[in-house]
Amino acid sequence: MNESISYVSIWPRLLALILDLLLFCLFFFPATRLIKDVWILSASDHMWNYGLFITDPLCITFLVIMFIYFVVLEGYFGATVGKWIAGIKVRTNEGETPGIVKSFLRNVLRIVDGLPVLNILGVILILTSDERKRFGDRIAGTMVIHSRNRKDS
Repeated sequence: MNESISYVSIWPRLLALILDLLLFCLFFFPATRLIKDVWILSASDHMWNYGLFITDPLCITFLVIMFIYFVVLEGYFGATVGKWIAGIKVRTNEGETPGIVKSFLRNVLRIVDGLPVLNILGVILILTSDERKRFGDRIAGTMVIHSRNRKDS
């Protein structure tokens, strides 16, 4: 573990995620109101619903937008709006901005970090790792650090 780097644990990450989700709400709720004439979709408001799987085009569009948001902002800038406000950023193990490929890999592996539910695996890995890395960070070669660390560009 590099002693000059301050790795980020659970609470700042959770704060950043909540801030990003609030930002999404500012867009998604009004869009849902315009498109579906409701503020929040219930199961009966979805166009396609197969058991536990909701395949409504609007919901899929929102998920794609969210994924692209995380990949692009973390890839090019090292932080989403939520991370920026929370004072944290994503960097490669070498301290650089991740780029699109590493950011894509890191974010697509949220599926694994989310297992079995509520991101339990990701939380356990963050809490038990010296560098506070979830599975996606380990595979992508990234880390989440406080913005005051060196190489703040």
